[in-house]
Amino acid sequence: MALIVLVIIPFLTSGLVRTYAWIVILGDRGLINNMLLDLGLISSPLPLIYNRMAIYIGMVHIMLPMMILPLVSVMMGIDKSLMAAARSMGARPLTAFWRVFFPLSLPGVRSGALLVFVLCLGFYITPAALGGLRDAMLSTFIASQVSTAFDMARIAASAFILLAVAVITLSMFGLDLSHAQGRAAQPARKPWLSLPSSFGTLKRWFNELLTPIRAKRWIAQLYQAGDNSRWPKIVGTAFIVLVMVYLLFPGLVVVIMSFSAGMFLEFPPSGLSLQWYRSFFGDPSWKGAAWTSIQIGVAVTILSTIVGTLAAYGLSRTLPRLRGFLTMVILTPITFPVIVVGIATYLGLIKLGLLGSNTGIVLAHSIGAIGYVVVIVSATLANFDRRLEDAAMSMRAGPFQTFVRVTLPLIRPGIIGGAVFAFLHSFDEVVITSLIGGLSIRTLPLKMWENIRHQIDPTIAAVASLLMLVPVLCLIVLYVTGWRSTLSPQRARPDPAT
Repeated sequence: MALIVLVIIPFLTSGLVRTYAWIVILGDRGLINNMLLDLGLISSPLPLIYNRMAIYIGMVHIMLPMMILPLVSVMMGIDKSLMAAARSMGARPLTAFWRVFFPLSLPGVRSGALLVFVLCLGFYITPAALGGLRDAMLSTFIASQVSTAFDMARIAASAFILLAVAVITLSMFGLDLSHAQGRAAQPARKPWLSLPSSFGTLKRWFNELLTPIRAKRWIAQLYQAGDNSRWPKIVGTAFIVLVMVYLLFPGLVVVIMSFSAGMFLEFPPSGLSLQWYRSFFGDPSWKGAAWTSIQIGVAVTILSTIVGTLAAYGLSRTLPRLRGFLTMVILTPITFPVIVVGIATYLGLIKLGLLGSNTGIVLAHSIGAIGYVVVIVSATLANFDRRLEDAAMSMRAGPFQTFVRVTLPLIRPGIIGGAVFAFLHSFDEVVITSLIGGLSIRTLPLKMWENIRHQIDPTIAAVASLLMLVPVLCLIVLYVTGWRSTLSPQRARPDPAT
C-alpha cells in the first residue's frame, strides 16, 4: 500500500511541474551537467535537453503511473496459488511467471498500453518544453495554429486525424476499464485486427516439437533441491527502488531547489532561504493566477460532482449493455487526446460566445471532470445494497427522501473522492485553458507555462513545490474520509433500549 501511494502521488502531481523538474535536471546548467562539470568529467555541458531522448524521458515519467495502476488492479486479483502450482510441477520462477502469471495480467497490460498510447497522441506541454524544432508533434501544430494563423480548416483536419487514430486503436484492441476477474469464462470480444491463422498453426507445431524436451527436463529436475538463491529478490527490490527514484526524485529536486538562497537555481543549494516563496506571495500576478485557479477549480468541483453523481446513480439502474455504452461515451473526454477535446470544446463554446470567460473554462474543465466523478462514484455504487432503499421506501419514504437519507450517506466516500479528482483535474489543466481562456484569463498552471517558455524564473520552483503539496493534501483528505466512513457504521448502531 505504501508503494502504491508513492506511485499515486506523482500521478496526481501536475504534469507541468514534472516537466519543469526535468528541465531543471537536464538543462545546460542543470543537475546532471553541473555534477559532471564539478567532477571534471566534461569540459562543456552535454546536450541533454531539446532533443528526442529528453521527450522520451519526460513522457515516460508522466505516463508510467498510468501504466502501473491498471497493472496493479489486475495483478492483485490473480490467485497466487496458481504460481505455486506451476512451481510444484517443476516450472522455474521465470517460466511460471511467463506461462501463468503474465497471461492472466494481459487485460491490465492491454488497457494500460492503450491508455498511454492514446493519451500520448495529444501530448503538448512536454514535447514543447523538452523537445527541439524537429520534435514538434501534431498537437503542437494544432496549438500554434489556434494562437497564430487560426486556420480552422487545418485545425479541424489535424484534430480529426488524432481522433481517428485514437478511435481506430481503441476499436481494434478494445479497452476494458473494469478488470473484472469473474468474466474469464465469457468469450472475449475479438478485435478488428487478428493474427493470421497460419501463425497459430506454426505456434502449436513449435510447442509440440518442444514437448518431449520439456518432459525430459521436468523428469530430470523432479527430485532436485529447490533453488534458494536470493538474487531474484535482490534484483526485484533494486528494480522497484530504481522505479521509485525515477518517479519521485525529480519532484524532490525541485522542492530542495525552491529553498535556495542564491540568485539562481542550484542543487544542492549553497544556502537555505524562503526568498522565492516570498516572491510568489508578494507578486500580485502570481497570487491573482492562483486565486483564479482556485475559483475555477471549486466551481468545476461543485458542477461535476453534482452532475457526475447523478449520472453514476442513473447508470447503475440501466441495462448492462446500455450502461457500458453510456459509460464509454462519458469517459471519452479523459480517454481521447486532450488537444482533440480542447478543439472540440473550443468550436462548441465559440458559438455560445463563452471564449475568454470563466464560465467557458468551467464548462470546458467539467467535461473531463465529470468522467472522473462517474468512475469513482460508480465503483462505490457497485458495492451498494439496493435492499436498503427498498426497506426505506417500504417505510413510506419517498424516492427523493430515500436518496438523500439512505443512498447519499452510504456513497459519501465515493462522492468526496470524485470531487477531489475533479478539483485536481481542473487545477492542473493547461491545454484546454490556453485554448478557451485566450489572453484574458491566466490560471496558475498557465502562467507557470508561459514563464517556463519565456524565462526561467526561480519563483517557478516555489510554485512547483506548492503544486506538489496539493495532491498530498488531497490524499490526506481521502484517507481521513475513508477512516471516518469505516467508523460511521459503528457510531450509527441504534441503542437496544431505544
